[in-house]
This record gives sequence, C-alpha cells and structure tokens, in this order.
Amino acid sequence: MNLLILGSGGREHALTWKLAQSKKVSRIFIAPGNAGTSVSGTNLNVDPGNFTEVKKAVLENRIDIVIVGPEAPLVDGIHDFFLADPDIRNIPVIGPDKSAARLEGSKDFAKEFLTRNNIPTASYRSFDKETAGEVHSFLKTLSPPYVIKADGLAAGKGVLIIENLEEAEEEVKSILNGKFGKAGNKVVIEEFLKGIELSVFIITDGRTYKLLPEAKDYKRVGEGDTGLNTGGMGAVSPVPFADNKFMDKVRQRIIDPTMEGLAKENITYKGFIFFGLINVKGDPYVIEYNARLGDPESEVVIPRIKSDMFELIEGVAKGDLHIRTVEFDDRVATTVMAVSGGYPGEYVKGKVVTGLNNVAGSVVFHAGTSKKTDEVITSGGRVLAVTSWGKSIKEALAFSYHNLSFINFEGMYFRNDIGFDL
Repeated sequence: MNLLILGSGGREHALTWKLAQSKKVSRIFIAPGNAGTSVSGTNLNVDPGNFTEVKKAVLENRIDIVIVGPEAPLVDGIHDFFLADPDIRNIPVIGPDKSAARLEGSKDFAKEFLTRNNIPTASYRSFDKETAGEVHSFLKTLSPPYVIKADGLAAGKGVLIIENLEEAEEEVKSILNGKFGKAGNKVVIEEFLKGIELSVFIITDGRTYKLLPEAKDYKRVGEGDTGLNTGGMGAVSPVPFADNKFMDKVRQRIIDPTMEGLAKENITYKGFIFFGLINVKGDPYVIEYNARLGDPESEVVIPRIKSDMFELIEGVAKGDLHIRTVEFDDRVATTVMAVSGGYPGEYVKGKVVTGLNNVAGSVVFHAGTSKKTDEVITSGGRVLAVTSWGKSIKEALAFSYHNLSFINFEGMYFRNDIGFDL
C-alpha cells in the first residue's frame, strides 16, 4: 500500500513514523512534510489546500489511501473533491467530508449539534451583525470570565477568555467587524466551565469506532499555564484522572451520543474525532470538537498505540473497523515542545538545529523544520517535540528533558513544567 499523508507538523511526523512500521505499507509520501518526515517517507512539494495538485500527486505516485492531517483541507471539502472526481473517487480519504467537518469548521453548528443530542456542554448563544445589539444583555446573564469564540477556523487564535465585561463586548464587536476574516461572521459566547481539560480521540468508519489513548496538552506558553495561548507546548498520556469510571461517562454521555447523532442526521463521518473535554467535578463536558488528531497530543497518543496502526486506517478505508483490534502501551508517554524565541508572537525562521544525533531513549518529532543542504533548520514557531516513555509521568519527562539538553537552536525555548498539574 502507498499512503499519502497531508500536512507538515508533529502530528504528520508521528503518523509517518508509526505507519512506516507496518508490514502492509510499501511507501509513504508526505505533502509537504518536514525534515523529520523525510527520514521515514518521501516529501512532496504540494500544498494540501490545492486539491488539483493533491490529485496529481495521488495519480503520479499510485496512492492507495490519503490521510488528511490538518483541519483546513477537511473543512474546505477535500473528501468531497475526491468523491466528485471519477479519476480518484475510489481512493479512500481518511478524514470527514465537508458536512461532517462542520463539527470543527463551525462552532455554532457544533454547539447546536451538542444541544440537539443532549450532550453535556456549556450554555451559549450565537450572534451575528444583525443580533449584535443583544450581546450586552446576554453577557450580563453570565459570570466572568467570558468565553468568546469566532465561529469558523481562525488558525487556533479564535477562542478568547476575557475577565472584563466591557472588554468582552469590544472583542465581540472586533470579531464581527473582521478581526478573523470570514471566520468571525458569527460569534459564539458561552459560560466558562471551571475544571481540568483533556483530549479524547476515536477513529471511526462511519458506523463503529475504536477509542484511542487520551491525552492532556498544555496550551499556554509560560510555566504554570501563564502567558499567551499556543498550538501546544507539550502533552501527557494517559491522564491520571481519566480512570475507568470517568471514561465510562465519556463513552456513554459523549462519544456514543455523538455517533448516534451523526447517524440520525445522515452525516457519514470517516476519520478521527477529537473531543476537547473538561472534567468538572468528575463529570465530562464538551468544550469543542475537532475533525482530526491533535498536535502535540498525537506525539503521545500515537507512540502509545502498540498494535499496527495501519490496521485502523485500513478498517476505515474498507468499512470493517469493527473487526480490527488496537492495543495500547501501558507506559506513560510525554512530549515537550521546543519552540522558536518569540513564539507565539513574531519569531525568526532559518535557525540551524544541532544535537539531534545525540538523542537516545526518546523520539524527536519534527513540527516546524526543513532541510537546507545537510542541515536541519527551523521553519515554524513550534519546532520539535521530544517524546519519551516511562513507568510514570516523572520518569518519562526526565528522559524528554535530558534529551532536550543536547538539542539547540538560537532562541530555543521550552516549558520546564509539563505535567505539573497532574
């Protein structure tokens, strides 16, 4: 089997690394990939958002299955593009079609879906320019902090938590006036839920699903969860409080009703569903849906899959996921992200990365790197994720931090307290 993985981050490197271990996989192509993916596969200079170029790459490289990493091509309809084209309609795409990807592509749709299907989530209201005059009175019904979300995809920047009522009103106005472009044509305001967050993942063929390892990631750039939000500074799996009792609640109250709701609404969903959850006094609530695997969660979730991950991918492609098995590694996996100086604000690319050959006992997943002659150079804000296993969070993190001490690039920064709250 020849696979094409779309994307260029740590998630795509983790997928490439894992799927390359399968005896059923012949070749892996990654579009566009990074310096790390080129070790286990072949990078293609193709933009995942240019569907015509993706089609060309699929035909030229005799691709059997396409796995979509990031959310934007899914929300923009890459799955539908394949189904509508007679040349490629028989090539399975692992990732939902445009209708199903609305779970991530529209916060308003997701909240309506959750409410319709009695799935626990924060109370909310959506506003557009016509109803903007009612924002003040709704905010007055909530206690601060106020959670404000742009409806569409805003490159991870569309969720704001604001303490002050006037500031919250100004922010809603700013979003509706184009701060996030079309993503902000609608704004969702919801009550703030106090608790501890976690990410839960399933893979589904549209009828049945397999639960994958859960994870907890750390979004804030500063230690003690301070500072600006990022794409993620590290992650831990398993999550200590997600015991059998808690996960039974997640299955019964959230995953099963989601699957039933999709079926009831004639939405065929094939791929990964990422449930962004919060544990409020022992009860799970949905903060958001995502239509793909998370990053940096993938860098701990995928390394904890002990069995052949391609079996799950093939199960989605063939529609027989129910007969496939998945085994987990009981050890803890942790990952710590090394980022560019200045991230998530302005940062400089093109810094030479050294010390990668000195790493032992950990896996380094590349997130924002490229190759310049024989050197690895930085090409993004989040550069590398150093993943390790251990009998405990503390032991796994000790390996990650030890190996980070060998790696260097100008301005490199990482958090020293991943897992601090567990």
